Amino acid sequence: MIHPNSFPKSEHLFGEKRLSRLFTQGDAFIAYPLRVVYLLEAKKDAEPASAMVSVPKKRFKRAVKRNRLKRLMREAYRLNKQELIAKLNEKELQLHVAFNYVSDDELDFAQVEKKMKVALQRLIEKIDSLQV
Repeated sequence: MIHPNSFPKSEHLFGEKRLSRLFTQGDAFIAYPLRVVYLLEAKKDAEPASAMVSVPKKRFKRAVKRNRLKRLMREAYRLNKQELIAKLNEKELQLHVAFNYVSDDELDFAQVEKKMKVALQRLIEKIDSLQV
């Protein structure tokens, strides 16, 4: 059994077709410093949610800083995704989501996690507002 707090490869969002569909057909909102792009659809795959994180090279030239911020965002998502997964399973939906870092400042883990919780809560509200 996969641990509920894990973030296995099967939950990573990748592939040119899936990403282009997400960014062209998906909706977005900002939970500063995160821009969240998401696409909800009927459940097809085994995993209810697939996610990706990105930090732009334009804002952070050093790979060390970009990688640190991506690691913080993945960890915050991993620790706080259970309620979202439960809601998706309940409604039998699948979610593709991208978390883009839009701030020029490098935040610490507590701030990133706080904003990730806000973003995940807004996603849950959007799922609740859907009529299945």
